[in-house]
Order: sequence, then structure tokens, then C-alpha cells
Amino acid sequence: MIANPRWIGAGLVALSALSFGAMAIFARFAFAGGVDVTALLFLRFLIAGALMAVLMSALKRPWPRRRNALTLALMGGVGYVAQALCFFLALQHASAGLVALLLYLYPFLVTLLGVAFAGERLTLLRTLAVLSALLGTALTIGAGLSGSPLGIALGLAAALIYSIYILVGNRVLKEEDPLAAAAVVMLAAAGVFGLVVLVDAPRFPASAAAWAAVLAIALISTVVAMVGFFAGIKRLGAADAATLSTLEPVVTFVLAAIFLDEPVSAAQMAGGAIVLGAVIALARGQAGTGQGKGSTSSR
Repeated sequence: MIANPRWIGAGLVALSALSFGAMAIFARFAFAGGVDVTALLFLRFLIAGALMAVLMSALKRPWPRRRNALTLALMGGVGYVAQALCFFLALQHASAGLVALLLYLYPFLVTLLGVAFAGERLTLLRTLAVLSALLGTALTIGAGLSGSPLGIALGLAAALIYSIYILVGNRVLKEEDPLAAAAVVMLAAAGVFGLVVLVDAPRFPASAAAWAAVLAIALISTVVAMVGFFAGIKRLGAADAATLSTLEPVVTFVLAAIFLDEPVSAAQMAGGAIVLGAVIALARGQAGTGQGKGSTSSR
């Protein structure tokens, strides 16, 4: 059971969710140390991309083939940058809770787009898991859901772009190594954010604690998170990996309660339990079908 590729994939996505979920906590300390969003995103991908390049060289891993490398570069330099831009612009026109909830529509969108364009199967288990995860995420994020039509549109755009990013990544990862794919995405994103830094006069970290937080974001919330997610997609497929990644907001509110003394409501606890239940049901149910790694090729 432990060796089942789906269980390994679920564990990798859970590790990714833990790493991504911690980013909000690290970012709080980074922003307190004077860094702004532009500088943070640039340093995040520059450090992560450089580390991945060194790792690729040390391990003598082959880089993706030209066509796939171009696709991955577009995923990082266009898709990831556009998603981040829409997300942060949405925060200026809508509450953080609403923007986060709109972003976490992406498992639902990935599932629908996968069925419509990638030949994926919409099973009863997958449908119930996605809907339960969406409900649990809504409860976890909490109240304060308000925003203008522009903010809602930008939030939906961020979710749609990220959904397409995941589906394109799912296709490329059938042919490429997750480590190499993540390296190209990070380096491409670093290049684009580097151009932004040249014209935006960013504020870099002004304290050792802020630099430590930026480093944690680069290493944990980028390298570990992205490689884990890509490796999970390769084993699970886009739809199930996206649904399992709804653990992220649960991780965030738990860590915020532990390290930032933020209050936790009964609704958040219920939402976290629902998400966790959906994740376990999806992992156990799909693993029990015996699909294994073939689940990606059957879609």
C-alpha cells in the first residue's frame, strides 16, 4: 500500500501544500522587515531558480526538450507572473477572504477543464471530493467576503490562469522530470520579475530576519512546494492533485494560530476537517481502484 504511486503522489502534494501554506507566515515576517511584493517575488524565484540550476548540474539531470522547455518557460514567465499580478491587483479591489476563496476555485476549474478538453473522467468520488474541498475552503477562509466587480473578475482570472497552468503542466510532466520542469518555471519567473525590478524601484529586506524569511520562502515555499506539486501531478493527474492541494489554507490557518496567535473559529475547524476528509477519501478511494500511475495516461 505504501508503494502505491497514488499514495506517494498524495504524500508529495500534501508536502507541497504544507510548504505553500507556510508561505503566508514567512511573508508576514518578510514584509515586517521592509521588503515589498515585487522584491519578494523576484528574490523568491531568483534564489529558488539558482538553487535548482546548481542541483540540476550536480545531479547531471537532463534539461527538458526544446518544445517542452519553451512551454515551461511560458508557464513561469507568463502564466505564473500573470496569476500573481491578477491576485495582488484583486486584493486592491476585494477583501483578502474573497480573493483567496476565488483563487481556490481552481480545483473545481481544473476538474471541469480536464473533463472538457483533456478527456478526464468525472467520477462520483472526484465530484464529491472537489465540492467538499470547496465548501471546506470557504469555511476555513472565513467571513469578510466583499469586493467590487473588478476585484471579483481579477480573482476569477487568477484562478483560471492557475488552472490552465496546472493542466498544461500535467501534459508536459508526462514527458519530463518534475525537477527539471520546476527549474525552468522558476528561472523563467525570475527573469520576468527581474525585468519588473529594473523599472519598479523595489524595497529589499532591511533586516536579517526579513532575509531569513525570504530564504525560507525560496527554499521551502518554492523549491520544496513546486517540485512536490509537480511530482504529485505526475503520479495523480491534474484534477486530483489540485483537489488535494486545498490543504494549503488549512495549513495556513493552523500555522497562523500556532506562530502568530491568531484566533481560530469553530467554522474554520469544521472547514479544515471537511477538507481533510475530502483529501483522505480521494486518496483512499482512487488508490483502491488500482489506477496507480496509469490514472494520468487514461485521461
